[in-house]
Order: sequence, then structure tokens, then C-alpha cells
Amino acid sequence: MKILIANKSHASYAEIICNTIEESAKVRGTGIARRTPEYIINKMEKGNAVIALDGEKFAGFCYIETWSHDKYVANSGLIVHPDFRHQGLAKDIKNVIFDHSRTKYPDAKIFGITTGLAVMKINYDLGYQPVTFSELTDDETFWKGCQTCKNYDVLTRTEHKMCLCTGMLYDPEKKKETKKIEKPKSKFNDKAFQRLKHIKQTLFYRKEKSEK
Repeated sequence: MKILIANKSHASYAEIICNTIEESAKVRGTGIARRTPEYIINKMEKGNAVIALDGEKFAGFCYIETWSHDKYVANSGLIVHPDFRHQGLAKDIKNVIFDHSRTKYPDAKIFGITTGLAVMKINYDLGYQPVTFSELTDDETFWKGCQTCKNYDVLTRTEHKMCLCTGMLYDPEKKKETKKIEKPKSKFNDKAFQRLKHIKQTLFYRKEKSEK
């Protein structure tokens, strides 16, 4: 298995990447911002993506988004092909794209929004912290990318302040301060995140029913 910085030579994998992302979302019943093969190829050509290959077979993928004049970076579209799941590959891909982001955009804050507990744990282990949406980029282009998500109405009803996703942020400046203090890192509490997700679902779906 090799995890590589993707380039234009990997363009032939764009279609299967998009299909795998979409099919995974359907199985999980989660919302997702749709990507096109052209969009994925553009990321590859700019050196803003990593791809995992088992020989010539596609195994996984993730790409970099930049916002607010490179002040914010997001590692998006993390996906592992069904044939290679439950082997720790998602974490390996995330580690590579995170290191690549830190190298290419050393001063940028790295953030993400997700409903997946597995992704939250990976992010937390890398140094991300849960934050409110107000601490994320205010670039409207980013939030427009949520329009194809089935939960977009929740985001608009709360004026981009909250959704079923949890926002997480890695701030390189705060990380430097934490290292100076040498504060021990607490363990990721998945039960707390599960409760938070359940509360959000109950809150928003109850409101949705009352409006009908």
C-alpha cells in the first residue's frame, strides 16, 4: 500500500473517487457536499490531494481546500474504498494529508466539519479541538459547498451558527502555546460527542416537525 501526493497522472481515478464518496454517504445516511471528477482532478493537478493505491487499485483519498486567502485549510473528502476498510487506512491517509497541509500552509488554521465519530477521533489525535462555527472560516464559498448536503436547511435556519456537524480546528499558534505549557492531553470522549450529536438531531428535527 502506498499513500502518495496525487498529481495529474492520477486523474483516471477521479470518477471512482467521486462514486465511492457518494455511495459511502448513502450507506451511512449522512449528508455530503457532492464533488465532480473535474473538481478532484483540479486538486490533483495543484498537488493538493493524497491518494492511496494498492498496486494500481484505488484504496483511499483526501484533498486540501484553502479559504480566506490561505488563512484556513480544510482536509476534505476523506474516503476509503470498501475493500480496504477496517485496516486503519483512513487514519494513515489523514496523517499524510495533515502533514502535507502543515508543510504547504504552515501558518494556516486547519479545520473540518463532520458527523463521523471516527473522523472526529482522528482529528482530535492530530491536535484538533471542537469549536463553534464562528471560529471557522467566514468565506461564503466554503458554506456554499454545503448546499448539496441533506442537512443544509439546518445550517441556514441557524444562520451558519450550528448544524448536525461538529466543527474542529487545529490552530498552529495555540499548539505552540500548549507545547510550552506541556499540558497533558485528555482522551477523546466519544460518548460525549455521541450525546452532542443526539441532542442536535432531537433539537433540529423537533423544530422541523413543529414548522410543518
